[in-house]
Amino acid sequence: MHWPAVCENREGGAGSRGRGGGRGGMPPPFKIAVLGAQGVGKTAVVRRFLHDDYSETGTPGHTRQVHLSAAVLNGHVHDLQITDYPAIPSFPGSSLQEWADSCCRGIRSAHVYILVYDICCFDSFEYVKTMRQQILETRLLGTAETPILIVGNKRDLQRGRVIPRHNVSDLVRKSWKCGYVECSAKFNWHILLLFSEAVRSVGCARCKHIHATIRFQRALRRERCALM
Repeated sequence: MHWPAVCENREGGAGSRGRGGGRGGMPPPFKIAVLGAQGVGKTAVVRRFLHDDYSETGTPGHTRQVHLSAAVLNGHVHDLQITDYPAIPSFPGSSLQEWADSCCRGIRSAHVYILVYDICCFDSFEYVKTMRQQILETRLLGTAETPILIVGNKRDLQRGRVIPRHNVSDLVRKSWKCGYVECSAKFNWHILLLFSEAVRSVGCARCKHIHATIRFQRALRRERCALM
């Protein structure tokens, strides 16, 4: 069962620190970075997950948006820090480059990357392909196991698909060794699945749990989230 997370957008600062910041022994937050070319619907995917809401009107952004939610993984409550990044031209190759561009802040320390493309747009898949390669080449030392999840959005427009699904799936799963999910933000199809896969991949990498169980719930602290 899915309890939608209804949260405010928060832009960094002390308010974005998870409950795992050394208080009460709570696990540290799972940092999820959502990336993709402009127009692929990554913001719609995040909005659908957090608010169970969808708008036909696109909302192209030029700044990153940080959302706070929570999940229960194997009986432990974890903060989720989901950062929706604008269409950045390239992945920052160093911490200096990361902090020089406000749109990229926090991107190199993410625990999992969700790379979204439009199944009807070949260029958006090329963007994901390039971004994945740059992440592999530049991410921080000690994060060699950082999971990457490739997401094909707009499955409701299946007839306009530009690359056969099995071709993409084989490439991503067998050659890239990444997870692959197709979804539709418009019809709320596989949205919960993709975030479940993202959180599960982080949990497995951290805790070595192979059969992880997960459920999402509203975040628990009023000053960080608007409970509705």
